Parts: sequence; C-alpha cells; structure tokens
Amino acid sequence: MTQHLAELLMYVAPEPVRQANERWLSRILERLGATRRNAGGLSLMDLWLSPHLLLTQTCGYPLMTALRGRVRIIGRPRYELPDASGGNHCSLLLSRADDPRRTLPAFGGSRGVINGEDSNSGMNLLRHRLAPMHREGRFFASVGISGSHRESLRWLREDKADLAAIDSVTFAYLARHAEDEVANLRIVGRSAFSPTLPYITAPAVTEHQAGHIRQVMNQTLQELPDAAEILGLQEILPATESDYQSILDYQREAEDLGFGRLR
Repeated sequence: MTQHLAELLMYVAPEPVRQANERWLSRILERLGATRRNAGGLSLMDLWLSPHLLLTQTCGYPLMTALRGRVRIIGRPRYELPDASGGNHCSLLLSRADDPRRTLPAFGGSRGVINGEDSNSGMNLLRHRLAPMHREGRFFASVGISGSHRESLRWLREDKADLAAIDSVTFAYLARHAEDEVANLRIVGRSAFSPTLPYITAPAVTEHQAGHIRQVMNQTLQELPDAAEILGLQEILPATESDYQSILDYQREAEDLGFGRLR
C-alpha cells in the first residue's frame, strides 16, 4: 500500500490543540484508507512540495509565492474564534501591557519582531498595516526574526521586542489553553483580514480527489465534536488560489507606499 505524507504542523500548541489536530488527522486517514509515511527530517518546504503529500496546511504567503502552481488547494478552515471567522483571520498587533505607547504610530522607532519573512500573519499583514506610517522605508529601529509566533510572544514578555503581529488563531488558542503566554500583553491594533491558512495536497491529486478529501475532513470533524470545539473549527470551505490574491494585494499596496520590506 502506498504511504502518504499527512501532517498538520501550523497549529501545534498548546498541547490540547496539537492532540486535537492529531486525533482529527488520524480519523481522516482512517476514513481515506491511507497509510501515513514518516515525515521526520523533512523541512516544511520539503513536506509541502513532496509528491507523496496527501494532506497538510501551509501559510497563505508561501502558497502565493514559493508554492504557487506547485500544490493543489483542498480548502480553507472556517474557524469561529475571536478575530477569526467565516474563513478569514487577521493579525493582532501586540505590545506589553505596561508599555506607555497606546497607538501604532507611537511605536515608530521601536523594536519589532516577526516570526519569519515568509509569514503572512507575522510579516506581510504587519507590513501592510504599518506601510502608511513608515519614514524613508523604515518604521522600526530594528526588526528581529524569532522563528515562531510563540517565540515572538516570549520576546515581548521578556522585553526583547516592543511590537509583534500574531496570528489571531494562535492567540485564541494560547488565550484558552496557555494563558500565561499572552498574559500582560495588550492588543494595540489589528491587521486587515486575510483568508485562513489553506490545506493543500500534491498537484498530482485531481480536483475531484481533493474535493473528496475535503468532504472526509468535514465528516470526521463532525464525528469528533470535542476536537472540533478545541480547534474552534466549524468546517473546511472550498478554496482556490484566487481566494488568496488579497495576500499579494497587501504586499503590492505596501510596496506602492515605498515599504517593500519590513525593517
């Protein structure tokens, strides 16, 4: 029997969320009659581009850049969480609660932190939100790269950075299940809304087969109401690349304002 790669790695914390995703994924594979291949040692890009890929989740920004035309979209999640609903989410722009600055313009010249330069929620949406406020191509005095949203939150808590953009789904999960990671932080602003992180498969999978995978994802979600509740996940919506065009529009709008790179 052919083995397939199937991993849900975009939301792996806190532990109840990771466990709920794993239970859901195991049920999906069971319903599809698929055998899971060990993904140990694969980078995210290797996973996303593997010909053995059956199901995973990626970020919308690489979907429309490095992965464009190289994967097939299965659908996008409809979360019903604070600041994430109807198949869309946003970034929450956070500072420490004791920081005297209360508005985004006041953070000009401060220390920014992003999770990565290829992140929609951590970089692209933040760049778009700050673009009207830049001065000679700069907003921050410095921008650090933390490697993950949770690490960016730690930078804020430990006074290593002053402002970060955190995916609203990630924030909701932490607020529910790991409150200490978002304690003593304040929402200074919100980004524009963006489509939620897409589920993808290998391009050799047909549109019909991708639709069947989406159907099974929804069926198994209904079979696991406790997992669905933990994930705040109502259903998987159909999606195409055109749904994610707004991500590139946000990039272009920032570039048109002379703010092509967040720095």
